[in-house]
Amino acid sequence: MSDTPGYNSGVSRDPAADLLAIAVELERAGEAAYRVRAFRRAAQTAAATDPADLADRAARGTLAELPGLGEVTARCVAESLAGQEPVYLRRLLATAGTPLDEAVEALHRALRGDCHSHSDWSDGSEPISAMADAARALGREYLVLTDHSPRLTVARGLTAERLEQQLAEVARLNAGYGDGFRLLSGIEVDILDDGSLDQTDELLGRLDVVVASVHSKLRAPTEVMTPRMLAAVADPHTDILGHCTGRVLRREGGGSATETRPESTFDAEAVFAACADRGVAVEINSRPDRLDPPKRLLRLAVEAGCLFAIDSDAHYSVQLDWLRFGCERAARCGVPVDRVVNTWPLDRLLAWTHRERS
Repeated sequence: MSDTPGYNSGVSRDPAADLLAIAVELERAGEAAYRVRAFRRAAQTAAATDPADLADRAARGTLAELPGLGEVTARCVAESLAGQEPVYLRRLLATAGTPLDEAVEALHRALRGDCHSHSDWSDGSEPISAMADAARALGREYLVLTDHSPRLTVARGLTAERLEQQLAEVARLNAGYGDGFRLLSGIEVDILDDGSLDQTDELLGRLDVVVASVHSKLRAPTEVMTPRMLAAVADPHTDILGHCTGRVLRREGGGSATETRPESTFDAEAVFAACADRGVAVEINSRPDRLDPPKRLLRLAVEAGCLFAIDSDAHYSVQLDWLRFGCERAARCGVPVDRVVNTWPLDRLLAWTHRERS
């Protein structure tokens, strides 16, 4: 199998030049030094490898076996050899001409709602009404209430009975809001060990939005985590894949960050391809202690054609304004505005979450 379906040895670009251009754009954007070095090393490998060998490897899908090339850089080489501007480079160049602050503000203004928030019914700290009032004050048109599911007992996850009670409370509150704002029912449902979801199908089917997240066995090996996530993405109730790597960051002085819980390992290409195929949105979690997915995976999800949800994951009302952090990452990684589901008007959002799925 070739590295790209469009491989054609008759017409090609210079893969080394394209890889070097990516490194330059990453450096200009202030990206992590290790990522810049990775593309520079890949450019050196491409330049030092016989063009016929590169073409043969592209046709056989073995470019990533070359020292200095990984899956992402190999795809860029294959696209160059096929005469295509690498998608990675195209995304970088698309955002390079717009000042980042302007792009961030434009995306932030386009947001109509927030698809991930918590209340004091689970591990949030404020009543549902307070979270809704804060969202209204920020100009949101909708807020999805996504308290935890039963398995997450440490977060006071809602049993089926408590979720039924919460649905009644959401309906009661909505009766008083009138036009211009709606509180949406939802859940952040645990992805269980086998990839099934931690709530009944009947209740999941009644909710407006279902965010599915892994909260347990985060250090499972790739060969265990990948099928677990793929099964959750394939579930017809899943709308959004929440904080996909599960990492937790600690902010340091000067704005840098170090990981206090490392990323889960999984086949990101396979998971994002499944999300794109199923129409499941990849969450851009805006919490400063998460910022998940990392930018390298966010770009991979963009390339895969995924939808996105820029979410606050707010546990206090003041945290609802954290969406700016997610917008910054989305703008930097070239996320198209129309592929962010919470820029959509309410009727379009609900048509998407309530669509027929097998």
